[in-house]
Amino acid sequence: MNGRVWALIAACVVQVLYGVNFTFANDVIDDGHVQPFAFILLRVLGATGLFWIIGIFAPKEKIAPKDFRTFFLASIFGIGLNMLTFFKGLQFTTPIHASVIMTVVPIVVLIFSAVLLKEKITNLKILGVLLGFTGAIVLSVYGKSTQVGDHILLGNFLVFINAVSYSFYLIIIKKVVDKYHPLTFIKWLFTFGLIWVVPFGFSELKSVNLNSFTPYTYFAVGFVVIGATFGTYLLNLFSLSKLRASTVGTFLYMQPVVAGIFAVAMGSDTLNVIKLSAAALIMTGVFLVTKKPKN
Repeated sequence: MNGRVWALIAACVVQVLYGVNFTFANDVIDDGHVQPFAFILLRVLGATGLFWIIGIFAPKEKIAPKDFRTFFLASIFGIGLNMLTFFKGLQFTTPIHASVIMTVVPIVVLIFSAVLLKEKITNLKILGVLLGFTGAIVLSVYGKSTQVGDHILLGNFLVFINAVSYSFYLIIIKKVVDKYHPLTFIKWLFTFGLIWVVPFGFSELKSVNLNSFTPYTYFAVGFVVIGATFGTYLLNLFSLSKLRASTVGTFLYMQPVVAGIFAVAMGSDTLNVIKLSAAALIMTGVFLVTKKPKN
């Protein structure tokens, strides 16, 4: 298989990990084991350590001083603002509202890609985005929510800021992802990101009671740190090195599908014709966006 195929597979795996991550993170936060900002600090701290450890085996590269500014800017939108607004937003809104709002990411990325990266936006890609958007909304609306939201307007606004922030992050790193080895970039991205989240999460982290943790809690936290943070950010960089930013962004539409499959497997949701039809729309949209145009 060529590099593009592997990049598409990596983009799919990222959304699988993200979809499962949403369930595990919600469980840990809703059970009161870890507060949102403390959870974010755990994610970033753990992933930063892992990236620096495996970075020992990466090629030694000299980073241009001007690119450090890009790394720092990417850490704001891809780590700090992105994670802080999303987890805080989940405190005030419901997962259904959040999942609907997150479907704006591929559209925002498509616009940013056309304006900032001068990507050619084909009619087929626009159709794919619209199909995926429609399917994601239907799947989210017909999904179940066990969490009662509070301050819905504030929560929705924070999740929307997260969506725009993540979209801008994909555009920023696209400009340097071809210039450096992924491990060179990612370890500095998380190091700068750690600077942003420590002031918010340090006090909450001090109040964490490890004695209240169950084996499931340890597993959930470990999965979020290793799989849904360390793994997804690394695979995302690989995908961006082979694919357009708008293509990678569109894979986010798979998250409601993955979340739905996981919910059915866990016995917390059921399948019906509407949900299967929505999933089909999403997969069709992803196919159209990732379809390589003829020369």
